Amino acid sequence: MIWRVASYIYQEISNVLLSKSIERMRKRLKRTKGICSCSSPRCINHSTFNWYEQDLWTYIARFLDGRSLVMLGATNKWFNSVIMQDCIWKFTCLRDLQVPDPGHVAFSWSKLYASVVDGSHSFIFRQQEKHIDWMRIGAFSFDSEVAFLSQRMSASVKIPKQENIGDMLQSCGSCLLRKIKTGIWIADLQLVRCPVCDQEKCEGTMQMLDARHIELFLNQGFQDGSWDYELVGSHEIKKKVRGAYGAIFDFKYLTSKSTAGIFDYKSWIGQPNDFQPKAIIALHAVAVNTNLQENQEAGVLIKYHTMRAGAEGEIVSIRISQQLL
Repeated sequence: MIWRVASYIYQEISNVLLSKSIERMRKRLKRTKGICSCSSPRCINHSTFNWYEQDLWTYIARFLDGRSLVMLGATNKWFNSVIMQDCIWKFTCLRDLQVPDPGHVAFSWSKLYASVVDGSHSFIFRQQEKHIDWMRIGAFSFDSEVAFLSQRMSASVKIPKQENIGDMLQSCGSCLLRKIKTGIWIADLQLVRCPVCDQEKCEGTMQMLDARHIELFLNQGFQDGSWDYELVGSHEIKKKVRGAYGAIFDFKYLTSKSTAGIFDYKSWIGQPNDFQPKAIIALHAVAVNTNLQENQEAGVLIKYHTMRAGAEGEIVSIRISQQLL
């Protein structure tokens, strides 16, 4: 019992002495001035970095592709509100499509961008049984309301003076279309079954240059089928031709430097023994060509189809098809 009492008293005294020693050491440290590094007066007040800075992420978004933007927007509500700003998707769309700002658009830029990159093409919505394959060519722009369509590869451009499209094609192998919807257009190369017969097992194919306004797939008139394609002209080339060629130009820029590359045929149509379809796109024009084999050089039937936004509306889609005779 005595040993326990002594042990307890010793422990208490030790604790008191230790606490006094710590207190004396603390007082000495207060009186002692430590060594500190030099600091600039401008760096005294440090601001805390804010990860949720809208201007910062708006700037970062300029360097992200569409997929990365969607992933970032799915992080939380704050990022979603920032990333879904129309200005961000407008910049992304114009950057990826490499086209100028068209000005006013009828739909949000996020929806326009999605309609371009989601793998959609015109034959997904109708005539799927006729479709075989397709390739995205790119985007171009219509600044004027007049389109120049050509079926011949020629360095010299002849402007048709006739009023009827059939007469234009017969005269110079080209035609003019008016009342084109201005803005961004998307161009695809389609491979479809020939329309000569309706048999599902028909192996005949034809090439089609398929161009549309960027807003087309979002319009109710296209979705419900009230807007449809109509044949506006056709022309037979009964002599032998080396290739099936078709081109669409913004008439305003027909002779400008921006479309000069399309008339330099040798630079893009491929070698004579290369029978794969080729395409070229410029800021205000697009063209396709497929070289034909010798036993196929028996002539080509070219058809021109357009789609209007209503009975008397603007032209929102153009198709040029080439079919072997």
